[in-house]
Amino acid sequence: MDYMEKYKLWCTFDENTKAELEAVTDDKEVEDRFYKDLAFGTGGLRGVMGAGSNRMNRYTVGRATKGLADFIKANNDGELSVAIACDSRLNSKDFLWEAARVFASQGIKVYAYHTIVPVPVLSFTVRELKCNAGVMITASHNPKEYNGYKAYDSTGCQLCTEDASEALRYINAIDDYKAVFDGVKTADEYITDGTIVPIYEKELDAFISAVKKQSVYEEPSDIKIVYTPLHGTGLVPVTRVLDTLDVTVLESQRTPDGHFPTVKSPNPEDRAALTLAIEEAKKIGADLVLGTDPDCDRVGIAVRDGDDFVLFTGNQTGALLVKFICEMHKAELNEGSMLVKTIVTSELGANIGRSFGVNVDETLTGFKYIGDKINKYEASGDRQFVIGYEESYGYLVGTHARDKDAVVSSMLICQMAAWYKAQGKTLVDGLNEIYSEFGYYLDYLDSFVLKGKDGAEKIQSLMVEFREKGTALLPDISEIIDFSVGIRDLPKENVLKYIFSDGSWMAVRPSGTEPKIKVYYSIVDPSKENAKSRLDDIRNVIGEIINS
Repeated sequence: MDYMEKYKLWCTFDENTKAELEAVTDDKEVEDRFYKDLAFGTGGLRGVMGAGSNRMNRYTVGRATKGLADFIKANNDGELSVAIACDSRLNSKDFLWEAARVFASQGIKVYAYHTIVPVPVLSFTVRELKCNAGVMITASHNPKEYNGYKAYDSTGCQLCTEDASEALRYINAIDDYKAVFDGVKTADEYITDGTIVPIYEKELDAFISAVKKQSVYEEPSDIKIVYTPLHGTGLVPVTRVLDTLDVTVLESQRTPDGHFPTVKSPNPEDRAALTLAIEEAKKIGADLVLGTDPDCDRVGIAVRDGDDFVLFTGNQTGALLVKFICEMHKAELNEGSMLVKTIVTSELGANIGRSFGVNVDETLTGFKYIGDKINKYEASGDRQFVIGYEESYGYLVGTHARDKDAVVSSMLICQMAAWYKAQGKTLVDGLNEIYSEFGYYLDYLDSFVLKGKDGAEKIQSLMVEFREKGTALLPDISEIIDFSVGIRDLPKENVLKYIFSDGSWMAVRPSGTEPKIKVYYSIVDPSKENAKSRLDDIRNVIGEIINS
């Protein structure tokens, strides 16, 4: 069917869907809602909420769930179960119960969180309850218009390449979105017969206990922290793991709210999202600002530096955490100790790890690949996971989860800040010490939003153009790594990485979760001024190509 035929079919689904679609008068918007089915990307399904096959709604959630249920049944025997949770976004609870009902209708037992929880809690719970799979309803740090659907395997790791492809085949085999709900009973009926089991307190307690086992520095400290959950799921678990420290929760962002009324975007990568917390920190004389995104798998920090606060990048925080964790576990490190990072993450943290004798493994973008590495280490028995992180503010220490965890990261960042303060230093001082030893690294990310069918086509044409330009794209390119042809043991991915003769690099990739093309830069130079100048020159060239 073309997009107009799909549009007409969806108008027959129910009165609310019909009314929403008939109110759309822009043909381009109709096309965008129906020119494709919402597809699994780096982090599962993710899209703008609304009616249409290319939107997040009860029908796309139901279709994904039915396909995932078919995948689970095809690959497992005996009694089957899943764990399912959601964040604070609009419609998240509704989508959770729709998914729970569909799983239950397929004879799969559902452990459903009746209260919002972070992503790492869901990942942990899948393992803790020995489920066959898990689902998290979330769109991470995206704007309020978005929601999403992350699928997890029995290890608590998001579905990786082969499993994701197989699950997608089952999902794509479902043509009739509406028929998925035929004969599906209410959630209350499934709760009554025991097919759906509401959970929360016991499982959250077990998660908190597992996180606290990763604690490495518990000396008394007068460090003062301002924490904001950015209207998300982090409040309860983060404050519980920071219960021995002086933590002020930002009242205006304490309450879960999918409208995210105090921020343009609930993304701790953006200084704007932490502005109110920084103002509070200045008012009360705090040392550190901590902000977690709505599903509490990412954490951003701002550190007092004189009278102002410095916002750290994910690469900077990651580098500091690598040094801190390696220092704290120095006696336990051995030839099997592993640090895992993604291909678009700075080499700074990796070099720090190597200085402690830690081995470095590299994965594609997406924390599921780091989780998969942990699984492989445990299977082989000859390697031990120390820390994994990515430049986009996601970190994991410990093997209680197979996804990034802002709860354990928040605990360790605060302990790290307390450790430095006991030495009369701030995290800014700690970072400068790292630069003095390992050299200065300037990392930056540009994201270019290209919406709709036209935008998707332009992203693909830009990737073709970048490949065709080759080493002529910029001066001093010594090597181009094209991950689409398969590099080492990594799955094929549409990513280009340009290595410069001095070890600096740039990478280009289409986002797997948003209508964006992303450009990552990592400039290595002894001089901060030279690094900034060179970064500006490269960004100008790339910007002209993408915006032309």
